[in-house]
Amino acid sequence: MELRLLGRTGLQLSVLGFGCGAVGGLMVRGDPLDQERTIARAIDAGVNYFDTAVQYGNGESEKNLGRVLQRLKPSNVTVGTKVRVPSSDFGGITDAVARSLEGSLARLRLDRVDIFHLHNAITETGGGEALSVGQVLGDVVPAFERLRQQGKTRFLGLTAVGDTAALHQVIDARAFESAQVVYNMLNPSAAVGLPRNYPAQDYGRLFDHTRAAGVGVVGIRVLAGGALSGSAARHPIASPPPEPIGSAMNYDADVARARRLMPLIEEGFAASLTEAATRFALSHPAMGVILVGMATPQQFEDALAAAQKGGLPPAAFDRLSALQQAFAGEPR
Repeated sequence: MELRLLGRTGLQLSVLGFGCGAVGGLMVRGDPLDQERTIARAIDAGVNYFDTAVQYGNGESEKNLGRVLQRLKPSNVTVGTKVRVPSSDFGGITDAVARSLEGSLARLRLDRVDIFHLHNAITETGGGEALSVGQVLGDVVPAFERLRQQGKTRFLGLTAVGDTAALHQVIDARAFESAQVVYNMLNPSAAVGLPRNYPAQDYGRLFDHTRAAGVGVVGIRVLAGGALSGSAARHPIASPPPEPIGSAMNYDADVARARRLMPLIEEGFAASLTEAATRFALSHPAMGVILVGMATPQQFEDALAAAQKGGLPPAAFDRLSALQQAFAGEPR
């Protein structure tokens, strides 16, 4: 398994990480034996980053990951979890963040996590459940730093969703060492400029900012919540179609556009859309580790096989760019 340096953390992470989210559902609603077998298989294959959050099944993902890791006792894995501060606690962010991490550590059966990510969306002025730039830098960062000083986390991270300008400001401040960034074949804007009137959020070459700040990148939504399978069918333990992040405004539109990328498969660049999407995401040099969620052990095997093939060839990117041009001007 290829290892990559995660920004300025010094962590060497497997390019394929293990997503424990609710979209795939294995670590939330899966069979306990399947959970253990798949994690053991992943560790044996060289996967060393496991990503979870309290929001994934209201703590179930953390509980299940903690149970399996305690049983397997791997010698060298990196664990990340997240906190989403509810708006009702915006007046007491320090205490809310501390309570959340204490609960996560108990469920994970750990004394500390390696990376603690903020899970709220970030906007210029906040509002609703989003945090403002000022709240993140003025309240969240000091709260996170306090937990680091207490030995409860090693590195500070954020989930890079919200307003593009706000995300740029927070990353440029160099207060965080890790950013979970949306990057997929339907929305490559973290890396490149989008065609005019392209139906997706423009992340404004966010990778330029992470690179300049030494912030490691964790690639998220690399399969666009499953849409980049090209199929609307979902496994029984998977979540319902998730709300798209950064791409179309509804899941069906993402699936329809994904199907229009089938020439990549028909012309031999990859064996399936999911393989193409996985290899696309890990192709970019700014990417430290990509997360692929799964419902079944076989879906992990598919992700592993794709990752082992490495990035897509340059000709595939040229073909993809031509296909993406056709989306310009369509409603989001």
